[in-house]
Amino acid sequence: MMSKKALFLTIFFVVLFLLFYWGVTLIVPGYGEVKLPVLSYVQPFSFTNQRGQQTSNKDLAGKVSVVDFFFTTCKGICPKMNTNMKQIYNEFRSEPDFRIVSFTVNPQTDTVGRMKHYADSLGADPANWLFLTGRKQDLYNTARVSYMLDDPKNNFADINDQFIHTQFFALVDKSGRVRKIYDGLKQDEFAELRKDISYLLKEKVSDSHYANTLFRSSGN
Repeated sequence: MMSKKALFLTIFFVVLFLLFYWGVTLIVPGYGEVKLPVLSYVQPFSFTNQRGQQTSNKDLAGKVSVVDFFFTTCKGICPKMNTNMKQIYNEFRSEPDFRIVSFTVNPQTDTVGRMKHYADSLGADPANWLFLTGRKQDLYNTARVSYMLDDPKNNFADINDQFIHTQFFALVDKSGRVRKIYDGLKQDEFAELRKDISYLLKEKVSDSHYANTLFRSSGN
């Protein structure tokens, strides 16, 4: 059996360690937190928003953003996804450093006018929730290379035969780094998304990675 002295010393060092750990968390911001990993970096892009204005990756620098890919004529998962996304929009719309970005996967149909009509139907303020359209090949490359919402290997297929239909969202930090992917149809993952948005809004900005790439896509 452990002697009283050994038991006392064990308790003493455990308490000492806990006090030390607590003290470090007070002195060093963020110490002890489980940080979200970096999954990918957003590559430069330029697409057209629902106002008919060009929106680039530079417009999102310094902002936390939630990104999805959809199409306006979808009758399946897209309405459910955007209903869930609207909850996020309503909760964080007053945050100046937060944006939602919805890219179309069907630009042939989703013109600027159609995207504006769809955005208006959701009550989306274009200052906070962007709906972007452009060239199909560039949109698909952005989905795969930047946001990891489809397999990049699919870029080698004929673009005319491709169609992305994904229910996943990407969370991007202020430095243009993809930090986590969420299932846009699962409420438990939405609870995680809310928590992680709040975390990233408080996170200090590191050097921006938005422009550090050899890849470039254009919405023209």
